[in-house]
Amino acid sequence: MKGDLKLFGAWPSPFMYRVIWALKLKGIHEYEHIEEDLKNKSDLLLKYNPIHKKIPVLVHHGKPICESLVILEYLDEIWPEKYKLLPTDPYERANAQFWLKYQEDLGSTILKVFLPDGGEEQERAVKESLEALKNIENALGDKKFFNGDKVGMVDLAYAWLLWQEMMQEVADVRLVDQQSFPKLWQWMINFKEAPIIKDNLPDRDEAMAHFRLELADLAKQA
Repeated sequence: MKGDLKLFGAWPSPFMYRVIWALKLKGIHEYEHIEEDLKNKSDLLLKYNPIHKKIPVLVHHGKPICESLVILEYLDEIWPEKYKLLPTDPYERANAQFWLKYQEDLGSTILKVFLPDGGEEQERAVKESLEALKNIENALGDKKFFNGDKVGMVDLAYAWLLWQEMMQEVADVRLVDQQSFPKLWQWMINFKEAPIIKDNLPDRDEAMAHFRLELADLAKQA
């Protein structure tokens, strides 16, 4: 182990799970998990991430690395011999970086889909989200995972689609289903059943209860 590792996270954040999966895919099991209360953030979290004040934060040798995808790239560089998350081929790596950036740009739009009584803003978000999801499905094609036959960084990045699928059930909003996006739907099944991933997913019932509370809070703020 190259120094002590600490992971600051908050259940059931998909961004935290990206890091958990990456660590386990690389066979790194010795790390301290520190669960944060995002309504009462610890002094340590604020110390290690004073800019955004968000999780996840990975602390390695006492030095903090913030933002989930930055953490994943860091892990790939520090432990390159253990399960590559990004392709080694320059073109394939660049293509993966494109789709990593694409999902970041999409995130805020997807969230607007679940706004209570969102009106025109919500309708626009649904339209833009469906267009983006079609692009993602086309990029996936007939591959089992985005980079081929094994889970890679792009798959970890798009795993929020599993959370979105639970959110849409709670909110009674439909974006991704088997009829509209059959390839993405199959990818979600493949991802959930992949070794390491399937043993490290949040409990669905507990996560659904969490999302119901979140949506109720949003409705109160509206």
